[in-house]
Amino acid sequence: MHRRARSTEDKTRRSEDLLAAAEALALELGGVRHLTLAPVTERAGLHRTGVRRYYASKEELLLELAERGWGRWRDAIKDAVGDRTDLGPPQIATVLTETLASLPVFCDLLTHVPLSLEGDVDIERARRYKTNSFAAYDEIASALDRAGSMTLQQIDGLLATALTLAAGFWQVSHPTPTLAALYEQEPRWAHVALDFTPKLRHLLEATATGLARTPEPAERAVEGPGSSS
Repeated sequence: MHRRARSTEDKTRRSEDLLAAAEALALELGGVRHLTLAPVTERAGLHRTGVRRYYASKEELLLELAERGWGRWRDAIKDAVGDRTDLGPPQIATVLTETLASLPVFCDLLTHVPLSLEGDVDIERARRYKTNSFAAYDEIASALDRAGSMTLQQIDGLLATALTLAAGFWQVSHPTPTLAALYEQEPRWAHVALDFTPKLRHLLEATATGLARTPEPAERAVEGPGSSS
């Protein structure tokens, strides 16, 4: 029997159950592009129309999941660097690689947020996402700046690269069933379905090393999650 949430605590728990169900199903199905609300609400133990009490649409639910992803990435990076102050560019690239690889649904959502999710919610929900994602980005940049030898401007460039590569590589490394079948028939094309973590690590290490050796412009470029997510 599906029971309707009555208290604020019940509503919060149901909202969290929906997010957990969406994340679990995205992992099982191979990406958020395969999600529909009916299986999510069923997994969360709600009536199929009950999701509307918590999220106005699938897009709003997924945007909430992306926003949570920013917080989780921030926390993972802070945990990884701790009180270190001696990290060189390759080590900072490794931190970014390993923390992103630990958040596969977040990497997947980095593609979908700018393509559809931000534009398909109301302006106040989009504003909240931007506010919280930029705040998490700034904390990430500051933590990495304190942790090692790269400057804040170099970290901005590395983060922009990490977000773009993680978004694109995740999609390529998780082909649709049609593409997976095609790669079986045409193995010469299958190399594009690259292994996510080693490729991301290699290119971020190369980027970090190159940025550290490149003279900086006079002014810091303003980056942030808006450019990639």
